[in-house]
Amino acid sequence: MLTHLNENGEAHMVDVGEKAVTTRTARAAGRIRMQKETLDALLSANLKKGDGLAAARIAGIMGGKHTADLIPLCHPVPVDQIEVSFSRESDTVLRIVADTKCSYKTGIEMEALTAVSVAALTVYDMCKAMDRGMVIEEIRLLQKTGGKSDYNYERSV
Repeated sequence: MLTHLNENGEAHMVDVGEKAVTTRTARAAGRIRMQKETLDALLSANLKKGDGLAAARIAGIMGGKHTADLIPLCHPVPVDQIEVSFSRESDTVLRIVADTKCSYKTGIEMEALTAVSVAALTVYDMCKAMDRGMVIEEIRLLQKTGGKSDYNYERSV
């Protein structure tokens, strides 16, 4: 059953008023594929626009905090923490991970996914002068805790 549809099939915001406040976490990840020279410049903070990872980290955090402004029907979650990290997965792939945490009545998965998405878009923007062929891929939820159910995709892969 889709929770964002009412009995008439119309979109509505889910009522979380009766749910218990619990600590909730989520981890999301994504990748951006680019030329080796582009990734080398990004990781060495040697881009013409400046430190691309610093900009992407801040953008990811800001994006996560503003998820309810971007995603229709998403509750404004009081975010306790967002961490965005980067690692080189191969010569041409940057991995982006966002870890989020809140104490609230609904989960924080969308904030983690938005943080990764905005960070990836910022990496693209910072590097596009060098490489317009970059590909953002595999943005997905890896883990969530709190609420009715936990989810751990990382263990099942």
